Amino acid sequence: MCGRFVSARKRLELLEEFAAERDGVAGDREPDYNVAPTKRINAVLQHKDNRELRLVRWGLVPPWAKDTSGGARMINARAETVAVKPAFRSAFKRRRCIIPADGYYEWQAVGKAKQPYYIYRTDGGILAFAGIYELWRDESVAAEDEQAWYWSAAIITTDATDDIGRIHDRTPMVIAPEGWADWLDPANNDKELLLATMFPATSSGAGGLTSHPVSTAVNSVRNNGPALVEPLGDAGSLSGGSGSGDGERPPLF
Repeated sequence: MCGRFVSARKRLELLEEFAAERDGVAGDREPDYNVAPTKRINAVLQHKDNRELRLVRWGLVPPWAKDTSGGARMINARAETVAVKPAFRSAFKRRRCIIPADGYYEWQAVGKAKQPYYIYRTDGGILAFAGIYELWRDESVAAEDEQAWYWSAAIITTDATDDIGRIHDRTPMVIAPEGWADWLDPANNDKELLLATMFPATSSGAGGLTSHPVSTAVNSVRNNGPALVEPLGDAGSLSGGSGSGDGERPPLF
């Protein structure tokens, strides 16, 4: 799964990168080097015929949910079942989005501990995670009031079959620039085409991924800042969370 990621790009950079016609963020946000479930995240989506950048909560809440509390458990949707699972199938059919990220974290078992890794593109480019989003209605608020609508999203993942799988057995799905228009178009209901538009983030090919171990400070959502993505030196100490540096360090790829 993808349970933490980094979102440090400026708003204007994202608007330009994804050719968004509408800015729904309204002002730059502080760079977030430890994005965790239920936080507000950037999402690129097509709404009312416009491609826009909007803030949504990470953790999808289906329209039929009694409240929004279950969103924290639905941060990821499996590519193998996203088109058929009741919680996700409607969003996959009509409400797809792209979730921009600088990179993401995964944890690998090292002896009795878990070593966090930062995974990112070798060329420093933006990762365009395949996502789905939903709108949940608060019935206690008038529908025309924007506060009545809770926007939420999930990242689509799949099996990690290359070097990424050494760290974790799941990896996010991404959308290449040439597939953005098809993916975001709510009128595009061709399931086979949509499934073919997204592909696993891997360590091979142009813009492929690389990784390095980082401090366990990332384990705590209270910690933030660019130091979280710095490589863990051979003499570095692990701090700020559970785990230790005991045991043999796994090879990098």
